[in-house]
Amino acid sequence: MPATPADGLRFAFGTLTVLPVKVTRWDRDAARAGMLCAPVAGLVVGLAAAALGGILTLLGAGPLLAAVASVSVPAALTRGLHLDGLADTADGLGSGKPAEDALRIMKQSDIGPFGVITLVLALLAQVAALTELYADSWARGALAAVVSALAARLALTLASRAGVPPARPEGLGAAVAGTVPVRGALLAAAVTVCAAGAAGAVTGSAHGAVRGAAAAVLACCAAELLQRHCVRRFGGVTGDVFGGVAETAATAALVVLTFG
Repeated sequence: MPATPADGLRFAFGTLTVLPVKVTRWDRDAARAGMLCAPVAGLVVGLAAAALGGILTLLGAGPLLAAVASVSVPAALTRGLHLDGLADTADGLGSGKPAEDALRIMKQSDIGPFGVITLVLALLAQVAALTELYADSWARGALAAVVSALAARLALTLASRAGVPPARPEGLGAAVAGTVPVRGALLAAAVTVCAAGAAGAVTGSAHGAVRGAAAAVLACCAAELLQRHCVRRFGGVTGDVFGGVAETAATAALVVLTFG
């Protein structure tokens, strides 16, 4: 039986957030629908991050505190799984070992030096970018949090497209890898980029719309480079790689939004 949009939304929110959503189907059809709905989950996460940062700013908090709050929301709503995936992916890539050994390193519960350094730098970049944006205006900072979350989840949709193999036969990576048709991934990308542009346009500037759309596109390009490198090194993608791809896109989107 084909998965319904409701099945897709439950899969997306149940696997990509900690929101109390019960996943009723766990098969390839549900995974396909769920990864196509990933940007919707990103929109909800982004709005929550924007709300907290914007409220703190309107209450008189400084841009640094608003930025830290906006960065903390996606981490909390994912239980830090994407950040953990970024760190594990960095450890695997940084080990310089063959694919099988690198994958074993990534499965370990501890975080090595490559993971720590990458995690710290990524979070610093996110906080620094959002601090600059909130200092410009609370609206620009809040909207950047939305665009960043949208780009991060769109990167997951694109990483799930047909032709991208799993590195292991088990785990979330194997469950979603290759499930999304290329045409569906491109359609999701077009809709999400338009949504990012619309979010940027809320600031009342045509440049804001261009920045928002460009941030989503360039963020997915950065995520695509990481995903392709991981496929070459590990033979495919894993759940950790998906986390790394999402955080790479989120960071890149925020950095791009500071330009101009």
